[in-house]
Amino acid sequence: MSQSTAIKGAQDVVTFLKSQHEEIKACFERVNSATGEQKQEEFDHLRRLLAVHETAEEEVVHPRAKREIANGDKVVGARLEEENEAKHVLSELEKLDVNSAEFNEKFESFRKDVIAHAESEEHEEFNQLAGELDDDQLTRMRKAVELAQSTAPTHPHPGVESAPANMLAGPFASMMDRARDMITGKNS
Repeated sequence: MSQSTAIKGAQDVVTFLKSQHEEIKACFERVNSATGEQKQEEFDHLRRLLAVHETAEEEVVHPRAKREIANGDKVVGARLEEENEAKHVLSELEKLDVNSAEFNEKFESFRKDVIAHAESEEHEEFNQLAGELDDDQLTRMRKAVELAQSTAPTHPHPGVESAPANMLAGPFASMMDRARDMITGKNS
């Protein structure tokens, strides 16, 4: 079964997002092992996955976690700070030659930070949500996350980390990103 098939078959939001975290880790490895044009293609795929994944978390998961889990404001606030920093770094990486030493150095640091962020989300946010919400609520959240991802921007937009900001800027950013991807051929 392919990774995307496993993700599509996930029943709840926690399983779904943890599966995406595993896919993101695999994408980092593919970027690291690729060269030339293949490395650019792998990076473009990772960039798109990260952008839609984070947007959906910001629109659906984080607002619910703020309300439902112990110390929700503090936990989510820390994750949003990390996401903002990651968007800045991802924007910088997009501008670099993927085969340059500068890209490789910055990418390795970015990889470590994103993996640490994902682990913090899983332990401090997702597991608590799973304990607070019933199966039906978690399944509905997964469907909401999938919908948010289907319309999310495909490039990072630093400074747009809240649900209201995503709702306001997201549709226009998504339209522009998807048009840019189509024109450049980077719509993997």
